[in-house]
Amino acid sequence: MKKDIDIPEVKDVYVAAVFELNEDYNTHDWNIYLINDGTSPIETVLVVAQGYDDKDMTAPMRKTIAVVPAKGFAKLEYIDESVFKLDNFFTITYFLNNKMYDKRFELPRFSITEDNAVLLPVLGKKGVLAR
Repeated sequence: MKKDIDIPEVKDVYVAAVFELNEDYNTHDWNIYLINDGTSPIETVLVVAQGYDDKDMTAPMRKTIAVVPAKGFAKLEYIDESVFKLDNFFTITYFLNNKMYDKRFELPRFSITEDNAVLLPVLGKKGVLAR
């Protein structure tokens, strides 16, 4: 039965942590973004995020986004530095051209640092890409 289910490979969709100014509080914070670098919008995006290690686990965060436009992005959540010691994962499920896509992105423990930042597509900012 599983062999009959076709889930295509995710391309041009990324999850990244970005260190940026929070103008409301005049602080620099890490935020998680979903980036769509494709030429078509992605629809009915379901996000599940959670951090864990051998003894600790955060509560899951669930979010739905109706549409992320082509060459667009969506801010998913603020991520507190206290969870950088955990492996943080983001399961992204969405529809593109009436097909369902699904991928688990991970930011391994202690990987969210400015030293690991690269220039991100679409955002034009530096950030840490999830694998």
